[in-house]
Amino acid sequence: MGIRTLSLLSELDNACQVNERLEVLALDAFSRHPHSAVYRTFPGLKSVLGARVFAEIGDDPDRFTNARALRSYAGTAPLTWASGDTQVVTHRRVANRRLKVAVHSWAFTSLNRSPGCRALYDRRREHGDRYAAALRHVGGRLLAGLHHCIQTGTVFSETAMFPHATTPTQ
Repeated sequence: MGIRTLSLLSELDNACQVNERLEVLALDAFSRHPHSAVYRTFPGLKSVLGARVFAEIGDDPDRFTNARALRSYAGTAPLTWASGDTQVVTHRRVANRRLKVAVHSWAFTSLNRSPGCRALYDRRREHGDRYAAALRHVGGRLLAGLHHCIQTGTVFSETAMFPHATTPTQ
């Protein structure tokens, strides 16, 4: 058992070293791209998560015709089913899973970095949304803002993106 444990620890150490090298290479490639300056202005997208979101979205600014198309691709846009008098709004299950997970992490990370994201999350929770639904809503708003900033060449602005957000009192 001791020899087997040492062997597994050696494999884990090797995997960690490879992961660290890949992280350095990914961050280096991400920082050289012109869009990285826009991505890095968003709360929570300064490191590996920014590179991950960038990799899943791609570098073609015309890939998504509007923010809703990007939100649908990421699984943050609501899906409405209607039949007769019945209408049900649910979340998308068919999406780019890696981007959906990355946006979920991004939304969670932004809650402590952006007063606007926190206010939007709290408002959605008060509205009756559960944890995941409120985070999906925050992630959708962040993706829409990212799409706008990439299209216009502007950077993230808290006041422009969340004009009605109240800053938390200390």
